[in-house]
Amino acid sequence: MSNRLPMDKVQAVQHLGQLGWSQRRIAEATGVDRKSIRRVLGQNSKGTTPEVEAPTAPPVQLDDSKGTTQVAAAPTAPAAAGTTVPSHDVPPTSLSRSGCRAFHEQIVAYLEQQLTAQRIYQDLVAEHGYQGSYWAVNRYVQRLSQKGALPFRRIEVPAGAEAQIDFGKGAPYIDGEGKQRRCHVLRVVLSHSRKGYSEVVPRQTTEFFLRALENSFRAFGGVPRTLVVDNLKAAVLQADWFDPELNPKIIDFCRHYGTTVLPTKPRTPQHKGKVERGVGYVQANALKGRIFESLAKQNEFLAHWERTVADTRIHGTTKRHVGQLFRDVERAALQLLPPDYFPCYQESKRIVARDGHIEVAKSYYSMPPEYRTHEVWARWDTRTVRVYNSKFEQIAIHPRVEPGKFSTHREHIASQKINSIERGTAYLLDKTSRIGPHTTRWAEAMLVERGIAGNRVLQGLLSLARKHTSDAIEKACETAWRHRTFRLRSVRQLIDQNVSQQQLMDFLEEDIVIRPPQEYAQFVHEIIQGGLYT
Repeated sequence: MSNRLPMDKVQAVQHLGQLGWSQRRIAEATGVDRKSIRRVLGQNSKGTTPEVEAPTAPPVQLDDSKGTTQVAAAPTAPAAAGTTVPSHDVPPTSLSRSGCRAFHEQIVAYLEQQLTAQRIYQDLVAEHGYQGSYWAVNRYVQRLSQKGALPFRRIEVPAGAEAQIDFGKGAPYIDGEGKQRRCHVLRVVLSHSRKGYSEVVPRQTTEFFLRALENSFRAFGGVPRTLVVDNLKAAVLQADWFDPELNPKIIDFCRHYGTTVLPTKPRTPQHKGKVERGVGYVQANALKGRIFESLAKQNEFLAHWERTVADTRIHGTTKRHVGQLFRDVERAALQLLPPDYFPCYQESKRIVARDGHIEVAKSYYSMPPEYRTHEVWARWDTRTVRVYNSKFEQIAIHPRVEPGKFSTHREHIASQKINSIERGTAYLLDKTSRIGPHTTRWAEAMLVERGIAGNRVLQGLLSLARKHTSDAIEKACETAWRHRTFRLRSVRQLIDQNVSQQQLMDFLEEDIVIRPPQEYAQFVHEIIQGGLYT
């Protein structure tokens, strides 16, 4: 029967069978039915294959079901005695099936340069005429990387040196309205003794995280020197293996308890392997299949479970009794607890509005004018609101005010935005005195006469200095004071009349027909008495 197949098909079937391919896969790749494949391979009804010699034919090109070309290479001969073979030079059988096998040497060289799979694919296409898909290169690179990877190194630490922390999914609970809710379980494991603490919280916020962490310190009776966490949002603002940006509240918390948070490398869970398994242990052993009446009930159960189950086990790695190792060795090595709890406050980022204020709990607090439209950190409790810049330097502090109210410090208002009335009457009178004594005397008398409304009159009086000389204002104010008129419009008209009078006086020197200057004083008096002061 096999003689009816072309020789290249026979050789292809034999070669793929030698590589361990299934009959179904060989049939899909070659187009030969499985009955013929069994006859070519000489398999019996049980599917066993007799030993055959490796084919010596050159690699055979096969069309797979996707229409792409794969190269099935012949087995590689063993290296000669005394030669050194790199770790990637002899690929496993699974690699030999890949169309990338023909480019094995180039791919290994690229990997030694630490190039990515995408870059290797691009260079193979551009420089070596590769016609396969990117995903084939990606799979080939992954297999080579796994083959050459080194085993993980397990690191143990001294007592009291480290605690590892992680969140997992907690058991459902029933809220006050009778609805079933989800929650999160925080697991804290002391790395030396494997003593653990578990607490469920409704959300993974910074506040809940710190309160649960603080409760773990109280349960342990001390504080570990370092805290290893992943890059959870409650603690880490910007993940960076070398210089992560921590939440400012976390920094203050660590300063209060004398400890240090060390985030792991992003996407590297093995950096906190002790707690990774610990979370799974809590979920599988304590919480799986349970529903609790409330969060409090679930936490009560977890506290009892820690004492009666988790602490009584012999740990699989340390081969020690967890609770006994903690009591005998690690508890005494922990740092002392501070006398007070970490202060309870809330904080969040805020954008300074165009009016120079930020909103905190529905109230408004002023910021220095140079921070307008900038991002700041606001931290508040029941009595005080403190605001910090990006360097976490305090830039403002306010007492809490009622919702809807404003707290505005005078020094936070730009000088260009403070009008004269806000500066007060004394400020206005001081500026008036710079014009002259007659102006000051008129202004003081006007304030007595007009009261509060006189502040705006003072502003108008000062504005006259932009258009007229001090002498002109002084003469007008002197005349107005003598005639007891304290309307700004009277001063304005007197200034205009004085200007006209000066023009007449200049003309008088040239024309003797003009009337004497004394008559003009009487003229001004008649103008005032005629109804300008109303």
